[in-house]
Amino acid sequence: MIQTHGIIRALAGGAALLVVTACSPSIPDSAVGFDRIDGYQQQRDAVLEGRAAPTTIGPPPTVTGAPLSATGPLDAADLEARRANSGVDPVQASPGNPAPQIVANAAGISEENNFDAVANTRSIEGDAALIAQNRARYQVIAPEALPTRPGTNTPNIVAYALQTTNPKGAPIYRRSSFASENRHLRNCAAFTSADLAQEEFLANGGPERDRQNLDPDGDGFACGWDPAPFRAVRN
Repeated sequence: MIQTHGIIRALAGGAALLVVTACSPSIPDSAVGFDRIDGYQQQRDAVLEGRAAPTTIGPPPTVTGAPLSATGPLDAADLEARRANSGVDPVQASPGNPAPQIVANAAGISEENNFDAVANTRSIEGDAALIAQNRARYQVIAPEALPTRPGTNTPNIVAYALQTTNPKGAPIYRRSSFASENRHLRNCAAFTSADLAQEEFLANGGPERDRQNLDPDGDGFACGWDPAPFRAVRN
């Protein structure tokens, strides 16, 4: 009996909810303006409270003015409004607009390469005298012997690079055919740079002897060290 009363009560509540939902006006998704939203709210409240619902919701928003064109010319009203807001005349995008003016001699632009501009102020003879004056100031610094590092017996790899002439990869020293590639890679990986590997290589009998397999191709350069940058500086 209790279960029957519960079912009847649930059915009665669902029917009441359906009646209220059917009487409620549908609110459009794109209601524009707060006055229209308030009108729909008043209409819904009146239906739920059993009162007479208002017949009008409010006037729709009024759109004034024509849409602006991205490329078309502006009318007089638009020009005046934009001039009042910015203080300057707006530039309209139109193929008929005149080309911007090119400043012939703006401040700060040198005219050294303009022969017509300097023809009245300078001469070929004057430029030749100026060049001779600058050449007289040149100082030629003769190369000197490379200094040794104080307090160390580390070989000077710069001096070694300048003493050699063979390019990297050109073998000139005999190497053992039993040298292992894996041992070469492992020993080179112990150095943080090729310069340090070259110093160690020269300090231990290189370039004639290669006890650590740092120079398997016999070019005299350990672990891919290249003397070309040092030679380029000298030249």
